[in-house]
Amino acid sequence: MPAYAIVTIDVLDEEAGLAYAPVAQESILAHGGRYLVAGPTPEPIEGTWNASRLVVLEFPDMTRLREWYDSPEYREARRIREGKVRVSMLFTEGVPPEGFSLPAPA
Repeated sequence: MPAYAIVTIDVLDEEAGLAYAPVAQESILAHGGRYLVAGPTPEPIEGTWNASRLVVLEFPDMTRLREWYDSPEYREARRIREGKVRVSMLFTEGVPPEGFSLPAPA
């Protein structure tokens, strides 16, 4: 089942952001990931939104996603951005092949 990393990004130091991006991208591609969304200006419609950028990554499964995050390549990207690019990230699995349904109300 596909797994996704949903990432919000705020670049505090543009030079660090420019150094971080290609290292992160190379590590993502090397681990079977791909970009689904890489928007520089999200448009908030409901609720509050504080990040200036949004990225959604897809990996073949949660194992590959975690391997990417813990890889030496992505650790290097995290080192480059430390204190200079603020990142919030969450992992989630996608919808199983049977589709998605909400549980019945209690």
